[in-house]
Amino acid sequence: ERLEKMWNYPKYSSPFKEGNALYFFKNDGLQNQAVLMKQKNETDLPEVFLDPNTLSANGTVALSGLGFSKNAKYAAYTISKAGSDWNEAYIIDVATKNLLTDKLNWIKFSGLAWKGDEGFFYSRYPEATEAEKLSQQNKFHKIYYHKIGTTQAADLLIYEDLEHPLRYVTAQTSEDNRFLILNVSEGTSGTELLVKDISKGLQAKPSLIFKGFANDATFIENQGNLLYLLTNKDAENFKVVAFDVSKPETENWKTIVAETTEVIQSASTAGGKLFVSYLKNASSKVFQFDMDGKLLEEVSLPGIGSASGFGGKKSDEYFYYSYTSFTQPPTIFKYNIADGKSSLYKASEIDYNAADFETKQVFFASKDGTKVPVFLSYKKGLKLNGNNPLLLYGYGGFNISLTPSFSISNLFFMQHGGIYAQVNLRGGGEYGEAWHKAGMLGNKQNVFDDFIGAAEFLIKEKYTSSGKLAIEGGSNGGLLVGACMTQRPELFKVALPAVGVMDMLRFQKFTIGYAWVVEFGSSDNKNDFDWLVKYSPYHNLKIGTAYPATLVTTADHDDRVVPAHSFKFAARLQAAHLGDNPVLISIETDAGHGAGKPTSKLLDEIADKWAFVFKNLDIDFKQ
Repeated sequence: ERLEKMWNYPKYSSPFKEGNALYFFKNDGLQNQAVLMKQKNETDLPEVFLDPNTLSANGTVALSGLGFSKNAKYAAYTISKAGSDWNEAYIIDVATKNLLTDKLNWIKFSGLAWKGDEGFFYSRYPEATEAEKLSQQNKFHKIYYHKIGTTQAADLLIYEDLEHPLRYVTAQTSEDNRFLILNVSEGTSGTELLVKDISKGLQAKPSLIFKGFANDATFIENQGNLLYLLTNKDAENFKVVAFDVSKPETENWKTIVAETTEVIQSASTAGGKLFVSYLKNASSKVFQFDMDGKLLEEVSLPGIGSASGFGGKKSDEYFYYSYTSFTQPPTIFKYNIADGKSSLYKASEIDYNAADFETKQVFFASKDGTKVPVFLSYKKGLKLNGNNPLLLYGYGGFNISLTPSFSISNLFFMQHGGIYAQVNLRGGGEYGEAWHKAGMLGNKQNVFDDFIGAAEFLIKEKYTSSGKLAIEGGSNGGLLVGACMTQRPELFKVALPAVGVMDMLRFQKFTIGYAWVVEFGSSDNKNDFDWLVKYSPYHNLKIGTAYPATLVTTADHDDRVVPAHSFKFAARLQAAHLGDNPVLISIETDAGHGAGKPTSKLLDEIADKWAFVFKNLDIDFKQ
């Protein structure tokens, strides 16, 4: 009841412009899914454009993708059912809000890249049986073009690679609708880019403009024949380059925004300008450049936090972005491109006093001496007596950066005297590709050493103690928790591994697991097997060991990290565990890896988590 009361406030996304209207997502407070709203301008009353809550009785159908046609005549959207990665696509007439008869199936890991108002490109796999679709290995990802008003059977095959069945490919189109960019990957890092001039027809053979898969590259936008890319080739912290589409070789590249000591997180365009977001110690810094790379403005941000939403169309004079921190709910600002000024557009209406809480960033030395940062958020007046309950959260993989963000769930914990600690482990992207590589493949143990080092540091500095320390992580973070609790079971009181990769010797055999081989390695390779078997959580549980109080969580429709990982780990943990600490597994039904989970299920899940944590850390609940 307390969580529900705290959760019940309106939540908004940053508005974005399509055609002559603004669109944004809004959740009134406890709606299972956010509603897509439309308004003619900022002062007009918004109207409902698309409400996913009407698509299922229990809120388990979620909007998973959205793309407007060139002139905003149509909008294509994808839905996910029960949290699955499998998507269905539909098309809506923007003016009438009528649904067209078009329906597309078997879509997965796909964008919706429009060609004018006539049709769009998307990615799909071959049809799977009901028995296979949640667990079978995904093979032969292809790009198709769907023309409005036709059946999926008539869709035009644009790209396939039958020689490499485990590669996957996504499509995007340039704003001027001249170029189709194909992003080909063998895993979660390393990209090959191909380009096709679709103004000359759809059947032309694409040209290779960025050879993979040793480095990453992202298409930003074009100016005529000039293509702009964000890449870490010869720049571990990334740089922005431009080149003529007919001369993509690296010797013809022009550096637009050079690499610096701070990693570039993203780059985008709006109003004919370039916006580049950096991370400085895992906090956002954003700069505006002209298209030749001349620095024009630094976007003024409120403090240490995360900013997102920079970008728009070439004709835009302004756009909206969002800023958040551990103690500040998302706040939306309007940015004037011409003068580089931000103005407050909409603040979250939440009943709590941010001044009662504080955040600081500290650094500690990991096992090998590497300096690692950790954010700490808590109620002001905290006493360093070693008796504070603390939740340590981490991820540490796939070049993903953990940056400050607001969470009602964490606020609830802090209101009860808890400390929320978020550690930026190696394997993430906070300090560029070198930081990522230091926590992948044969270096993965560094990630676990960093997490264990954070726990030891926080205990040493009397923020907490082993009897008051809980650890949490999801997906690759679930692997993190599983590995650390098996390596140092006495260090933690509570462990919360969510949808974790727990069997490191078989993960590549299910759904999209093979895509993680570039990050982890594969047991099919002897050298990789030798390091995987040393930390695989499932294989390192020891009979007769006292493990932390553990709540394993997964879901029946998780086809990203199949729930067998959690089933096996929980069963073996229960068999091996010695002592009074409870060891439980919670399996959500009609839910997947986490995306699109309805509010009702989220609140139940969070209530279960905190009940488990409060009970085992001996925290008094205050209504």
